[in-house]
Amino acid sequence: MGGTGVNVKYEIRDNRSGYKAGALREGMKHYYVNQCDYVAIFDADFQPGPEFLMQTIPFLVHNPDIALVQARWKFVNANECLMTRIQEMSMDYHFKVEQESGSTMFSLFGFNGTAGVWRILALNQAGGWKDRTTVEDMDLAIRATLCNWKFVYVGDVMVKSELPSTFKAYRNQQYRWACGPANLFRKIVFEIMRTQKVSILKKVHLIYSFFVVKRIFSHIVTFMFYCVVIPASVLFRRSIFRNGG
Repeated sequence: MGGTGVNVKYEIRDNRSGYKAGALREGMKHYYVNQCDYVAIFDADFQPGPEFLMQTIPFLVHNPDIALVQARWKFVNANECLMTRIQEMSMDYHFKVEQESGSTMFSLFGFNGTAGVWRILALNQAGGWKDRTTVEDMDLAIRATLCNWKFVYVGDVMVKSELPSTFKAYRNQQYRWACGPANLFRKIVFEIMRTQKVSILKKVHLIYSFFVVKRIFSHIVTFMFYCVVIPASVLFRRSIFRNGG
């Protein structure tokens, strides 16, 4: 473009078949994809910095067993209202605790659907994008894990994004995030148990990590912390202050 030496192409499709997974799958069919080794994925409201690729691609170049480099989300509208501030606290727990610990301990953690770079070889080996649920990111992460690929989370690389600022938008987002994994579990659990590529222990660990810890325990922990522990601690401190005064 304009003599800059950067080959940029803007592609669209004339239908919404398969929604996001369908769009990603369609994008991977273009001829120039065969000339590439990696694909960076961003949702429409994400704003990666100019150094994003320089900060993430080296992990893939120097580690051939890594399939995904996941960056952290940074929210530009976190202080817009009380609801966005609460969401930021919840998402910070996800990135600082769940993703960070999973990556540091070489355990299992998922793709967040955006702000990440995939190795195309790993993506293809895992079967590519499937539109059978609304959590195509989680679906792909599980299938790549079954192929013994590893993921890396880089918390110091942040990509700007936005939080839902209305209750309707937040409700729709949470509905997708809640129903999608339940639907995926029903469709993929037998696929996990039938595969011969990983041990039975890893299969159990995968199911436990993706569907029990992240979808049940983590929500209980965040609810107890933000809705019980923090309010109780505030009230307790106030009672001490009044008694001490």
